[in-house]
Amino acid sequence: MSSSDRRHFLLGLAALPLAACGFTPAYGPKGGAAALRGRVAVQAPVSKGDFDFVARLESRIGRGEAVAYDLGYSIAVTRQSGGITAANETTRYTLRGTATWTLTDRASGSRVAGGEVSAFTSWSATGTTVAGLAAEDDAARRLMVMLADQVVIRLLAVAPTLNR
Repeated sequence: MSSSDRRHFLLGLAALPLAACGFTPAYGPKGGAAALRGRVAVQAPVSKGDFDFVARLESRIGRGEAVAYDLGYSIAVTRQSGGITAANETTRYTLRGTATWTLTDRASGSRVAGGEVSAFTSWSATGTTVAGLAAEDDAARRLMVMLADQVVIRLLAVAPTLNR
């Protein structure tokens, strides 16, 4: 048996337990994500951070077209200094963010799911002022992407229970 054939055989054996337990990929034809794709209207963004958060959500679950659910959210971000030199100069900053979210059934107005997710990201403050500002903007964007991805993961977990 060649090594290529052996790999295919071993991958096939590894996939058997998943097939036996009823595993379905979330984005597959019968996956849970189909219950959400284009069916969630996300609360309109107010700030740049909100815009990045909503853009990431909509890139993952689609923009609401045949809306059945409303997704509301609230984001809180704090900035903390990290590394400090002996001369009392900050060399690193950290952004910590929390997103509280609620998925509501539009027809009944009842809460279907919700929760809170958190993440953090950092950047170096040792470059020029322009480089530091660009790094801070990038860190804020990365934080919103991480928070949105965590919300999507939780939405995908409850998607199979949505019966519409």
